[in-house]
Amino acid sequence: MVMDEDGLEGRGVRVPTDAEEAILQRTLEMARDGEWDQVADVLREALSDHPESPYVLCWLGMAERELGMDGIAYERFKQALALEPEDPVLLSTAGTALARFDDPAAEAALRTAAMVAPELAQARWMYGAYLIREGMLEKGMEELDAAVRLDPENPTIHLERGVGRAMGGELEAATHALATSAELDPEDGWALILLGLTWLELGELEEAARHLEEGARLRVDDLEAQLLAALVLAVLEVHGSALEMLERARLQAQGADETLVLEVEDRIEGSGEEALAFLRNSLGPSSFRARLRHRP
Repeated sequence: MVMDEDGLEGRGVRVPTDAEEAILQRTLEMARDGEWDQVADVLREALSDHPESPYVLCWLGMAERELGMDGIAYERFKQALALEPEDPVLLSTAGTALARFDDPAAEAALRTAAMVAPELAQARWMYGAYLIREGMLEKGMEELDAAVRLDPENPTIHLERGVGRAMGGELEAATHALATSAELDPEDGWALILLGLTWLELGELEEAARHLEEGARLRVDDLEAQLLAALVLAVLEVHGSALEMLERARLQAQGADETLVLEVEDRIEGSGEEALAFLRNSLGPSSFRARLRHRP
């Protein structure tokens, strides 16, 4: 949650008290194990003793967001920033969270973090990613290029550089950045799906199929990913895998998104041209645009 405390204290930046640090450390292992309900319980209790701790508020916001409590989490991040923290990690974390809600306060927090700590890769890439999604591509790429120089092995930075290249229409450059991200973190199905969609935009169906299928297998709860993989595999006449992906999607869609599954099934059962047209002109482009704009 914080960068090097000695460095921050030397700049006169407020760092966690011993009590706050003990709370954060207590919940860290729980968070690593995905026990976000326990993290939230501990932090809510701590908040009664530390009602003006931006660290407790921000970390609690992260826990509540993981639990699907977006509205409450949003208020926690707002409260944390209202306390005017100077810690660049906290600023970039809360700023990125507010950006998901299109809150204009996000920009100031992210910009301040990048200015306060230009040597901190997290602050630079989070600000760069924000700028990219706000349409400031050149400035955003400058921040991301600086971030990758600071932390070249960070897969998230390469993923965001790929998003930036794709949003700027540089699709081949985007595939290189996204491929690097996937190589650095082979378990990140989101990066693989984005890479597959970029190849689809370039008309390279075999490359698209390879990455979409791999990404869909990693993101088992991602209904749309299963359908994208099913369509492209059907177009390539890999029928067994296409039907498997369709069935995986059907299981995910029960009672919720069955209409889209039925629509894809109709295309797959029709001609290859129908499946390709739906993939290239409808589901593929809409998914690509949405995933460039928002990351889970």
